[in-house]
Amino acid sequence: MSAMTNQASIPDKRRPESYFRPEDQEEFRLAQLLLLLETANFNQLVPSIERLGVLDFFAANPFLVIQPHEEEYRDLILAGFSVKPLTYASPGHRFITRRSRLQSDLALLIGYGFVLPATAAGYRVFRITQPGSDAASQLSSIYAQAYRESVEVIAKRLRKVADSKLPEFCRKWLNADPAMLDLLNI
Repeated sequence: MSAMTNQASIPDKRRPESYFRPEDQEEFRLAQLLLLLETANFNQLVPSIERLGVLDFFAANPFLVIQPHEEEYRDLILAGFSVKPLTYASPGHRFITRRSRLQSDLALLIGYGFVLPATAAGYRVFRITQPGSDAASQLSSIYAQAYRESVEVIAKRLRKVADSKLPEFCRKWLNADPAMLDLLNI
C-alpha cells in the first residue's frame, strides 16, 4: 500500500495539470507586471488598465503581433523568445485568462507598495513606485531582459492606437473568431 501511495504522488507528465506553466505562478506574473511598468515608466508611458492588459499579454506572446518578415522578429529571437507556444490553449483563451488575473495581480503589487493607482486623461492607470522600480531593477535574468525588449516593441505598436480601438487590434492579433471574442467580452 505504501508503494502505491508513493507512486501516486509522482506527477504524471501525461496529465495536463502536472505541467508547469510560468504564467500560472503568481510570482512570475507579478514580476512581469513590474518589468512592464518599469519599462513603461522609462519610456514615459502611463498605460490605462485596458492598455496594460493588452501590453501584458502581447509582450509575453510577441509573435502573435510580430511577423517573420519584420525587423523586430529577429531581435526578439535573439533576445530569447520562441515562436513555439508554451501551452496548448488558444491565444484567445490565454488572453482572457491573463486579463482576468490582472486586477488581482495589480492589487497585490499595490499592497506591496510597488504600484500606485491613479487617473490620467479620464482613465484608471497604475504607476510604478520607487520601491517597485528598485524591485524591478533586481530582475536581471535573460528572460527579464527579453521581456523588457518585448514590452518596448509592443508598446511602440500600441502607442498610436486609441484605447477605444484596442479590442479591434486584439481581435486581429489573436486571429480569433469574433463571435468567440464577443462572448468572452473582448
